[in-house]
This record gives sequence, C-alpha cells and structure tokens, in this order.
Amino acid sequence: MKSIDCDCHASGTSAALAPSASAKGKGRRAWLRAGAGSGAAVVMAGLGLRTDDAHAASLTQAQRDALTPDQVIAQMKKGNERFRAGKMQSRDLLAQKRASASGQFPAAVILSCIDSRAPAEILLDAGIGDTFNARIAGNIANKDLMGSLEFACAAAGAKVVLVMGHTACGAIKGAIDNVQLGNLTGLLDVIKPAIAATTYAGERTSKNAAFVDAVAKSNVQLTIDTLRSGSPILADLEKKGQIRIVGSMYDLSNGVVSFDA
Repeated sequence: MKSIDCDCHASGTSAALAPSASAKGKGRRAWLRAGAGSGAAVVMAGLGLRTDDAHAASLTQAQRDALTPDQVIAQMKKGNERFRAGKMQSRDLLAQKRASASGQFPAAVILSCIDSRAPAEILLDAGIGDTFNARIAGNIANKDLMGSLEFACAAAGAKVVLVMGHTACGAIKGAIDNVQLGNLTGLLDVIKPAIAATTYAGERTSKNAAFVDAVAKSNVQLTIDTLRSGSPILADLEKKGQIRIVGSMYDLSNGVVSFDA
C-alpha cells in the first residue's frame, strides 16, 4: 500500500522525541508508556501506574509501535478506572499539542456516538495524540467511516478499533420509534437491524430503558460485523493479528466502560 502523508509518517518522530530526551524521561506520558521498553517488567511498569511523567509530551512512534493490541486495550481499561476514581492523569495539554504538531502516532481509533455525555477521550483518560476519534449518532459504520478507520489502522498504524455504544442512546430510541426526520431517517434505518437482532422478553419500546440499552449493545456488535464484512482491509489486519476490533458500552450513570475483550 502506498504511504499516505497526513502528518502521520515517521518524519514527525524526531520532533516528538526531542522533548523526551531533553527532559530525561519526563517527556514521556504514562497513558501508553508500556511500549517504551522491552520485557515484562518494563511493560508492567508502564500500565498507567506511574504519575511522575503523566504531564509529558504526546505518544511517540516508537512507543506506539512497541505496543500490542492487547496492551492498548489494557491501557484504555485502566484509563477508565482512573476516570471513575477521579484520579485522571495530570497533563500539560499545550506540551502535548506542541509535541504532536509535526506528527501523530495514535494507538487506537474509537468509533463512538455524538452524545455530548460520552466523550471517549475523557472517559478513557487519553491525551492529545493518543487516539483517533470518529463520532456519529448511534456509532454506526458506513463507507465514509470505514474509510476513516482504514486510514487510522492501515496507513497511520493504530492497533485497536474500539466501537463504543452507551446507555440511554437517543439514536437507538429514535430507531425504535421509527422517527422520520430528514437525513436522520436514513441513519436510523442502519440501526434498525439491531432491534430485530435483540432478544428481549419485556416491553420492546423506547420507554423501556433496559430494552433501549439491550438494543444499543446489539448495535455495537452490528457495527463490528459491518466493519469486518465491509472492509477487507480491516478484516485482513485483524486476521493477521495487527489490530483488534472490539466493542464496548459506556454507562452514563456510573461511568463504567464495559469492554467485550
């Protein structure tokens, strides 16, 4: 595949590494520091447990490339734990902005809903340059979204595709109620197969919060299935073990992001 230049190639690496060297290690962030070294001891030391360098510059290519998909998922889980505990990493966002200006090396791409209560980067305690973020009502997948995810993984090197649904999703309720509203109508049609796929014995209406959340969970899986069937590029990367495509649900009431992995 021909390289795509969108400030994502290795040319930005030296600039991103420079602050790290001058600060003698304090230029590295803790969120995804596991990939900075080798060996089990180094990996464990980097699993979001350190705070002395948490304010540091954005993720470097060397750090990102050294991570496995499973390590990236583990870091996102730990980030959500910090979010729920109110112990999020202290960050110098301006330093991260400067460090990532000449190149970006995100470890994951997150496909989530546009709901204002579910900002994925905050929920996972991620900083500037850590993740690509694609947001659309109902966290559905279409060709445009799949193209974006293909870029994130095949061209830019992200290791994980995380599909994140959430409780009390308005798009899910709209699909259940068969809402008709301009271009939204077609978007909700994409969600409707998830309604039929949801096994639920109780009241199957948008007024039933449990049913809405059950459909939202089915919709996450529907999106994953669409990515695997609609994108041979992503499917091939996953088959080779270069990426993982995983689902998750965010609970608005308690802050928990539940992963299907």
